[in-house]
Amino acid sequence: MSGSCCAAGRAELGASAGPTAGAGGAADLSVSAPVEEVLARAERAVLIEAGAFRMGTEDADRHRDDGESPVRSVEVPAFGIDATCVTNAEFAAFVGETGYVTEAEEFGWSFVFGALLEPEQRRASRKPPGTPWWRAVDGARWDRPEGPGSTVTERGEHPVVQVSLRDAEAFAAWCGMRLPREAEWEKAARGGLDQARYAWGDQLTPGGEHRCNIWQGGFPVRNTLEDGFLGTAPVRSFPPNGFGLYEVAGNVWEWCSDRWESGQTASLTGDVRVMRGGSYLCHDSYCNRYRVAARSSTAAEDASGNKGFRLAVDA
Repeated sequence: MSGSCCAAGRAELGASAGPTAGAGGAADLSVSAPVEEVLARAERAVLIEAGAFRMGTEDADRHRDDGESPVRSVEVPAFGIDATCVTNAEFAAFVGETGYVTEAEEFGWSFVFGALLEPEQRRASRKPPGTPWWRAVDGARWDRPEGPGSTVTERGEHPVVQVSLRDAEAFAAWCGMRLPREAEWEKAARGGLDQARYAWGDQLTPGGEHRCNIWQGGFPVRNTLEDGFLGTAPVRSFPPNGFGLYEVAGNVWEWCSDRWESGQTASLTGDVRVMRGGSYLCHDSYCNRYRVAARSSTAAEDASGNKGFRLAVDA
């Protein structure tokens, strides 16, 4: 299944892997950002000028089944895009203002990276086939990313996770924005560099400096934490690219609006979308999709602890 190395999907375990009793308690809004500030986010979007760029790659280690190649010239109209992914504090403002209930809450469970769980909780949670580092955790949702007992109280500036396509689109509509189209995302992520391997150039750690939050060590059993993070990092933890965008590589996968056309991805609904950027779980031994041209897919209903989003707006 394309993309299966990157994030587990609900179709792998079926619709009834956990309880479906609804939200399971009031949302934690303690980290909420000012509503007026969040609603004005389009005004702070980074302007990307109209013009063509070379999309895709011919790198020898590209994932051919993912449609990374060929390199082609793509004309993109001017647009604005968020400098960072949407944070927990910003999503809390949205939930507090609208009462929105996410799909993970409706399902009653979501996927969590096993190393972030206590041993007893990890043993009690189901594993999807082929990706045993994931666990289907009852009660995992945006404000309890690792399930009951977890919180976002100290993670207001981390990217919100456990959000589906519908959740991201609902937030976007609330603040007058939209999800980026894939070509927009890649043009912005490249930061003005033509055919560079990464958003900052061709070296993963130039001068020994980590530029993104990915896995170091032997995946999935040992993370040396050389970049400082096991799970998500706060937004703006690493230097921005040439356009001023932060964490377009690693940290969390980012939803795009485009439908996925390459290969097969399991979905309960048949709606499969593109996701870009890689996450804190990417490692060159199995999932080097933190390269700027890399792409993957996920079902529209899927939420997990390594998926988030940033928004775009027409210029």
